[in-house]
Amino acid sequence: MPLKLDIVTVERLVYSEDVDIVIAPGISGEMGILPRHAPLLTALTYGELRVRRGDDENSFAISGGFMEVQPDHVTVLADTAERAEEIDLERAEAARRRAEERLETMADETVDFAKAESALRRSIIRIKIVEARRRRGGRRAETRRPGINTPSE
Repeated sequence: MPLKLDIVTVERLVYSEDVDIVIAPGISGEMGILPRHAPLLTALTYGELRVRRGDDENSFAISGGFMEVQPDHVTVLADTAERAEEIDLERAEAARRRAEERLETMADETVDFAKAESALRRSIIRIKIVEARRRRGGRRAETRRPGINTPSE
């Protein structure tokens, strides 16, 4: 029984496919959702959302939002979401540097700390996802079970 997944932002429908598993960055930690999961509504945090279908794995950089789980359908309402292949590593690294510089100048009251911190977190997640995708060699899924041997970054 496949699990229908929709990843939506204010701007667009990012992803809509049948998948075998969704691994999401919940506010209490990473969680795996399989078909026939109990209904659930949870907040998401900054992180990598992974989906697997067979041997294929797709990664998305998300920066918060909510996830609604039904036994056969998962809807992710993300603040922002990008596919791993859409992320430009050079732009993400430049954004990280700019955010770090903003945070270093916090004595200047014109800088909004929350906005700078959010930009830094987004850029770090984007960089990690691109680097992980390169290590995995594209879209091939790793041979690990959800929740076991996961990086503690």
